[in-house]
Amino acid sequence: MSAHHDAALTSASLLMAIARRGGKRPGTIFHSDRGGEYVAGDYAALCVKVGVTQSMGRVACALDNSVSEALNSTLKIELVHRTRFATKDQARKQIGDWITNWYNAKRRHSWCGGISPDAYENAYYQDQQLSEYRPAA
Repeated sequence: MSAHHDAALTSASLLMAIARRGGKRPGTIFHSDRGGEYVAGDYAALCVKVGVTQSMGRVACALDNSVSEALNSTLKIELVHRTRFATKDQARKQIGDWITNWYNAKRRHSWCGGISPDAYENAYYQDQQLSEYRPAA
């Protein structure tokens, strides 16, 4: 979270995701809309540097990014609109915990075949038998 929705925020988020997974994961694709924070040169350069392939939806077509749109909607319905955060730090912690410990780790998704996003991602890398993959401790 940041006071500004810009390439610095998206870059920090990408680096945080890589760190949480214990390093780079070969074959990673990041799909987004065509917002300025994603098309910025600095962000594109970071993606190249860390081996992430950028993918962008068509202009004004939310369906291209439906999985991300579903996350945003569910986050708002299940947490944000039901919670009165006392501070920005409290909001940052609770939202981060909800995404990391509930949505990604436990919540089952139809897109993932009825398993959690973390289980789906781990199964993908096991199936690919990529030698570069090292599971997080």
